[in-house]
Amino acid sequence: MEGGEGGDTGSASAAVAPIAKWRSDLSRTFQYYLDRSTPHPVHRWLGTLAVALIYVLRVYFLQGFYIVTYGLGIYILNLLIGFLSPKIDPELEALDGASLPTKGSDEFKPFIRRLPEFKFWYAITKACCVAFLMTFFSIFDVPVFWPILLCYWIVLFVLTMKRQIMHMIKYKYIPFSIGKQRYSGKKSPASSSGLPRD
Repeated sequence: MEGGEGGDTGSASAAVAPIAKWRSDLSRTFQYYLDRSTPHPVHRWLGTLAVALIYVLRVYFLQGFYIVTYGLGIYILNLLIGFLSPKIDPELEALDGASLPTKGSDEFKPFIRRLPEFKFWYAITKACCVAFLMTFFSIFDVPVFWPILLCYWIVLFVLTMKRQIMHMIKYKYIPFSIGKQRYSGKKSPASSSGLPRD
């Protein structure tokens, strides 16, 4: 009997091995394409916009799942706050005696986000996909009066953004950098005189 039980265990582990390998291969392939998408933020965000548009159209045509949409909106608002906030809170630094530079002679400290752009994009895309999948299950279609949810979300958004903007003004930081800063060195005398250089 012991031999039979061992045989059952062996066949069960033999059946699990291909599934584990398939899962590992799928995970590796997914990570490969995720890594390849990293240097293409415009294409990534356009893809996310397309997913969000498909979700909005589905909710519009179904005339339901407003509570799922509200939850998605609150989650995206939470992610946005993390994206706009510095990694190290200036209020805590000010208590320690260190603070963000305010003069040209102060040490330069680059703005580092609490939630990097790639993780921000990935979380929003994943949330939109999960919300889209939830629209296929009627258990999530809770009847609510959606204008109240929309008004509440707008008020929450305005108050949160006001607080975040006041934080930015108080500690003098801007969470966006437009383009890469380029420095042009001094022209050499040979290039300014029009003579060819060696």
